[in-house]
Amino acid sequence: MNRLLQDTFTKELPQDPTVENTRRQVEKACYSLATPKKTSNPKLLHVATEMAETLGISKEFIGTHEFLEIVTGNKVIEKSKPYAMCYGGHQFGHWAGQLGDGRAINLGEIVQDNQRWFLQLKGAGETPYSRTADGLAVLRSSVREYLCSEAMFYLGVPTTRALSLSLTGDQVLRDMLYDGHQAYEKGAIVCRVAPSFLRFGSFEIFSVRQDYKTLKTLVNYTLKYYYPHLPKNSKASYIQFFKEVTERTLTMIIHWQRVGFVHGVMNTDNLSILGLTIDYGPYGWLEGYDPEWTPNTTDRQHKRYRYGNQPNIGLWNLYQLANSLYPLIEDAEPLEEILEDYKTNYGLSYLEMMRAKVGLFSKHELDSELLEALETVLQKTETDMTLFFRLLSTIHKNDTPAAAITKIKPSFYTPSALKGTVLTRWETWFTNYLKRVQNESLSDVERQEKMNKVNPKYVLRNYMAQLAIDKADEGDYSLIDELYTLLKNPYDEQPSYEKWFCKRPEWARNKVGCSMLSCSS
Repeated sequence: MNRLLQDTFTKELPQDPTVENTRRQVEKACYSLATPKKTSNPKLLHVATEMAETLGISKEFIGTHEFLEIVTGNKVIEKSKPYAMCYGGHQFGHWAGQLGDGRAINLGEIVQDNQRWFLQLKGAGETPYSRTADGLAVLRSSVREYLCSEAMFYLGVPTTRALSLSLTGDQVLRDMLYDGHQAYEKGAIVCRVAPSFLRFGSFEIFSVRQDYKTLKTLVNYTLKYYYPHLPKNSKASYIQFFKEVTERTLTMIIHWQRVGFVHGVMNTDNLSILGLTIDYGPYGWLEGYDPEWTPNTTDRQHKRYRYGNQPNIGLWNLYQLANSLYPLIEDAEPLEEILEDYKTNYGLSYLEMMRAKVGLFSKHELDSELLEALETVLQKTETDMTLFFRLLSTIHKNDTPAAAITKIKPSFYTPSALKGTVLTRWETWFTNYLKRVQNESLSDVERQEKMNKVNPKYVLRNYMAQLAIDKADEGDYSLIDELYTLLKNPYDEQPSYEKWFCKRPEWARNKVGCSMLSCSS
């Protein structure tokens, strides 16, 4: 683990000169030194072995006390400089000022097979950016982050990763629903991993403060290590940098829409400069297909971060990044062109993605109309998104509309509602769909294979994560391992795990942790 000594971030970027761990405004610095808080009785609950292998960490070392001490913050690696990053952000559309790593402490960098990885402890104690919080995390939110970041990776969604999940042995006071009912919960730490944890807000903070010198230093550092193919220190390179960030963000959001993932807190401090899904708070997957759904209780009224609005919020956040980079470019036109391209490219990319989901691998001028009709009829009854698209692949070219409806009927939460005008709408859609499918050159088997590569059979539904959390609270961590194993192969049939290919159970519809969630963690 002494390979963590390759700390480019702390060596090449300006450090906060104040070393005391006091809450404060940090000026003209990209990070502050921060030592993880000692934990009283740490226990390793789970390790993502594939991620460990990627990092070059041996199974033998994972089993050592030293590994446990490192990933729970009890040991600072010799000659390393743990730190918390400084950044700002727009939260729910409003500038929130300085935010920063309030409960995340970066351990350093590993370079393995020419890939740079940052290790970060989430829940390792207070930092200068903790504001009024304690910098800790609890078991429920840590289980969710650990499982989801790895699940997203295996779904093929750009994401940060996780190395380990641990208990601290300490109790943490939390008001889970922000309703005045505080209670002690088990403290936990996730060791997160990413090529970089830089986010839009990392650049915003310096631009808003008109600290253009530090802004330029940070942009040049980012280009050097993450966009090395771009020329350095020029307006042209900064424009191309913004273009590539825009493209990566678009790709990420298309993947979110493909698998039905809702981030829940798309603030600018939660969007990665590398187009990675970052900061798993009150996220969720669509159960019933509803573009208006958001998992975040804080967003319940305005639903800014609802599923159907994620592409628009991605664009809005990119506008904020463009504004932040403008002082280095001083030319709005190329930035505006890139943002306009986002709108056009999203429409084209979304159409291609949806064609693949419904098994149309050629193009037809009426496909947009067919897909829009599908999104409308999906909302006429409560239809499980994951089940519907997976079952759609079982339909054959020579099926009748009635036979097709029978095959996808298990995706309806209330099959009895499939009557009258609702049934007529579905019959009409399947009549048009089957005509279109008959024009495809692929056989039924070939089409199903391709559809099943983009439509997962298994996703981390909120109720599944909650069941794992409930068992873990009782000291049983077997379900964490079961879900971790299941979600490593989300597109495979996995007959032994067929019980997870089902709609959300009715008991979970309004249960805390299974429907909506707060930002409390």
